[in-house]
Parts: sequence; structure tokens; C-alpha cells
Amino acid sequence: MNKTYDIAVIGGGPGGYIAAFQAAENGKKVAIIESDFLGGTCLNRGCIPSKTLLKHAEIIESIEKANNWGIETGTLTFSLQKMKKRKDDVIQRLRNGIAFLMKKGQVDVFEGFGMLEDNNQIKILQEEKDEVIHAEKIIIATGSTPVVPPIPGLNDVHFDTSDTIFELPHIPESITIIGGGVIGVEFACIFASLKSKVTVIEMSDRLVPGEDLEASKLLEKVLKKKGVQIFVSTKVEKVKKAGDLKSIVCTDKLGKELTVETESLLISVGRRPNLSAVANQSLQMNGPFIKVNKKMETNLPNVYAVGDVVGGYQLAHVASAEGIVAANNASGKADLIDYKVVPRCIYTLPEIASVGMTEAEALQIGLTVRTEKFDLSGSGKALALGETEGFTKIVYDEKYGEIIGVTMVGPHVTEIISEASAFMFLEGTVDEVAKMIHPHPTVSEAFFEAALMVKNNQKEKAFHN
Repeated sequence: MNKTYDIAVIGGGPGGYIAAFQAAENGKKVAIIESDFLGGTCLNRGCIPSKTLLKHAEIIESIEKANNWGIETGTLTFSLQKMKKRKDDVIQRLRNGIAFLMKKGQVDVFEGFGMLEDNNQIKILQEEKDEVIHAEKIIIATGSTPVVPPIPGLNDVHFDTSDTIFELPHIPESITIIGGGVIGVEFACIFASLKSKVTVIEMSDRLVPGEDLEASKLLEKVLKKKGVQIFVSTKVEKVKKAGDLKSIVCTDKLGKELTVETESLLISVGRRPNLSAVANQSLQMNGPFIKVNKKMETNLPNVYAVGDVVGGYQLAHVASAEGIVAANNASGKADLIDYKVVPRCIYTLPEIASVGMTEAEALQIGLTVRTEKFDLSGSGKALALGETEGFTKIVYDEKYGEIIGVTMVGPHVTEIISEASAFMFLEGTVDEVAKMIHPHPTVSEAFFEAALMVKNNQKEKAFHN
């Protein structure tokens, strides 16, 4: 007889394992099915390994900077093998943590490839023998895989995606990254610090096109200072072998052809949903993604979906929030997802963090907004850190001063953005930020200073009127 569960989750990434644990906390009998390692792409091939290597990049840059501060270390050497070992150690510790969570919640973990079949059955394809389980409610959390675009000649050369790049046997002399989005620019920082000659090719007219224009321009300027060659508004036409190298033929926006020769090639042009677990089901779709409502329900009764398979932000923390909502609804507890306040983080050097709308997005939907910006060149802590390239920008409603969006560029801003998120979540205003005492000296003061500038400008305007 098949094992029966209240709730089964297919996929063990940040959406899946959080959903499984939440369902177990709700007192349900839960199973989770994962074909690879618990933690999904984020832990095993994405956020965690890349952030570990970015920390290495930050240390390398700090050592080089310290030479100008009277702290001299002699010749700097790298061991890619030791860096990879540390990355693997971090991943293993976190895998153990998730396994402990599953054990604590008495969640049954099935190692295998889960396929949703009719009548709430899940077929689990395993190495030795297949297994079938039954669940009253099912949550699909199968994530996404890197997109490989149909570039002529690409199949004839070796290339990496974000899934495979961590296994490079040595530091390449040169690497070209096709795609200047979040993943592309993070890897540009990593390889630039390791002294590879880095080239980034982006089809849009700027790097990280979804972010604030000034943040994008500043990042491009800093990457160029690090020696990164950047081509925007540039389309890759074909790839071919050139001896031991790869030759990438592109055209710019004027149609002019240019060629880049490179040792390593990283394809980083986005991710597509992994729908293999639901291939036999007639799910309603939203473009390439599974269509869900605010309860994370699909059109199939008792089937929910969360994370990258439903599209949207495609961020680990959003997948986890969706996982909690799905698990609560599947457990009989009404819950709705709310995307109003979703922080976005880019772990380049300097970091970029944002929440809410950019000024351009707010104006596009007809909001009457203003902005204020405080540059880190005026921050005592940023000066002491030697990291003054950055700013904090607040987008606020002109009438009431409610904060609509915040963009931060600089050191530690991926941590500090939570303060801005909290103000937005509680519908806070720039006046309230300006009244709140901030510690000095800190980088977070930039948020306070920008709000104070708004308040002072309002006073000055009132005085002149």
C-alpha cells in the first residue's frame, strides 16, 4: 500500500523545504521529494556559493586597498582549490541544517525525481526502484534552470552556466560573461578580483536594467575601474573555436561587428521554470510559468506552486514567503501572499540593494513622486572604510511623504535595506525617518541623511513661499 501524507512537497529548495517545515509546524504529516540536494539551486549552485566567493573577492580587494593605508602584506597569492573547499564546507553545514529541520519536523525526505500524477499520486523515480506516494495536498516547488540561448556555434564550444561555473579547474586568464544582469555582474566581480580579464556583453542598454539608472551607471563605472570590459546594447551573433580560445562575434546597436576572444565563457541570460514534475498535468500557465492566485493555488484542486516555477521575482526569500503561504493554505489556515515590500540585493562590490519602485517605475504608473539622494562621499563611516562610491536614494510620495522605494549602493547595504523595507511595510514617511535617531558613524545614516534633506528642503520651500 502507498504511503499517504497530508501534504507532499516536490522540490527541496528555499520554497520547498520552508513549505515542508511550515506544514509540519501546522501539525501535518509531510513528505518532501528532492532529486538532488536539499537547499536547491540557492544553497548548492547559487546564492550561497557565489556569496562565499564574493567574500573572498572582498578580502582580496581590501588587502590591495590596505597597501595604500600603510598595511603591507607582500605578494598576494590565491588557491582556487582552498577557496572551493571553503565554499563546499559552507554548503555542507547549511545542508546539515536543513536536514536537521526536516528531522525536527518529522518530515519524510524522499531522494528521487518526483512526478505529479492523477488522483494526488506522486511517482518518485529512484535509482534502485520507483515509489508512489499519495498526498491530500501537493506543493510544487521545482525551481528553475539556466536559460541557454540558441546562439549559433554555442554547442560546439565548452561553456558554463551559473550551475557549473563553480567547478572550474583553475582561474581562467580571461572570461567572457554573456548577460549583465544580477548573476552576470556578481561573477564579473569575483573573476576581476581573481585577476582574470573579464568581459561582460549585455543586450540591454545598461547593466542590471531592472534597477535604478544611477545605480546601474555607478556599477558600470566601478567595474570598469576594476578592469572589466563592458559592452552594452550588444548582441551575440555567433560563437566559434579559435585555437585554445573561444571567439565571440557580436554586433553593437549601430550594427558594427566586434569580436571577443576568451578562455572561459559563462552564459548568464536568465532562468526558465523547471516544469518536468508536472509535465503530465494540464496546469493553467502564465506565459512559461505556472499560474497561481494569492493563496498560491493552481487551477488543479489541492495543488499549489511556489518559487521560480510561478515566476515573478525569482528570489529565494520570495520563494520562502510563498512556501509559507502555500503550506498554511494547504493546512487549512487562510493566508495570502503580499509582494508590496520585496527587497532585492546584488552582492557586487559595491553592493546594490533596493526595495519598492524606482523613480522611473513610479512615474510610469502615474504616481506623483519626488526623490532625494545622499552620496556616501559625505558619510564619515564610508570614508573610514575607504568605500565612498555609493549613495542612498529615497523615492517618496509628494503629498504625504510616504516612502515608495529606496535604492542603496555601497558597503553592507544588502543588510541595511531591511530598515527601508520596515518603514515601507509600516507605511512610514520621510518625516518619520528624519525623526528617528540613527547611530553615528554608520553607513545606515545615509538613509537618515537623505530623509533629513527632504525635510530641510520642505522647510526652505515653506520659508520662501
